[in-house]
Amino acid sequence: MITRLAIGLLWLLHFLPLGALAAFGNGLGRALYWMIPERRRVTRINLEKCFPQMDPRARERLARAHFRAFSRSVVEHALLWWAPRERIERLIRVEGLEHVRALRGTPVILFVPHFIGLDAGATRLTCELDMVGIYAQQKDSRFSELLLHGRGRFGNQRQVSRQEGVRAAIRAMMREHRPFYYLPDQDYGARDALFVPFFGVPAATVPGLSRIARLAGAKVLPCVTRMLPGGAGYVVRIDAPWENFPGDDLHADTLRMNRYIEQAALEMPEQHLWMHKRFKTRPAGEARFY
Repeated sequence: MITRLAIGLLWLLHFLPLGALAAFGNGLGRALYWMIPERRRVTRINLEKCFPQMDPRARERLARAHFRAFSRSVVEHALLWWAPRERIERLIRVEGLEHVRALRGTPVILFVPHFIGLDAGATRLTCELDMVGIYAQQKDSRFSELLLHGRGRFGNQRQVSRQEGVRAAIRAMMREHRPFYYLPDQDYGARDALFVPFFGVPAATVPGLSRIARLAGAKVLPCVTRMLPGGAGYVVRIDAPWENFPGDDLHADTLRMNRYIEQAALEMPEQHLWMHKRFKTRPAGEARFY
């Protein structure tokens, strides 16, 4: 019942201008900062580990700004799921699409770190490209269906469940020449992970970006979506293909990935997904953070 009401409210919100949605999302974020103590605690710990030299009051301001930005991104899914294509194209600008088009016929991985605008970026890119991506089944089946609907509204998108595995996405990238919208930077446990520094803290990191690029002979293009202030929308930035990637050292390749995410996080620190337990898995013998 609650899910149905929430979906109905989101549907109504998509009629509002983006500035009004942004204001609503910011207000919701201020409330959720106090309503979700577990995620508030995780965010504070992550920021303390990554920015130990930052003034504690500045870290607290950053934590609150993250909740506002995250909540705004959730509210603005109303546009991603129901707004007309013309409105999506107007509100979300793409920079660097020429890098993808220049590689037509070559396997392409769009390396997408977990920033709050990643769904906005995916929706906008489906207006231009037929891609493949991996999704995780949600606990609520209605929400899962809505996510799949929102991500496949435009074009001819291939959506692979996590249960199917990454090999199905690789086949679609290689055989169907679909760019792979790949999100490899969360803590999935110790299995198949390397402990690679993230802001100086050892983080269990899946080295899939390097392995898949080598297996498929794919070019890796970083892709980050930035939320703009107020009603200004979003910008999807696709960088030029990485040179000399993958290299001969899997650890070095994975460190290069994390370093890129660090740089992007420094450019828009409130938009990195600090609520995620990025340091949940610890090296043997090390105490847990959370």
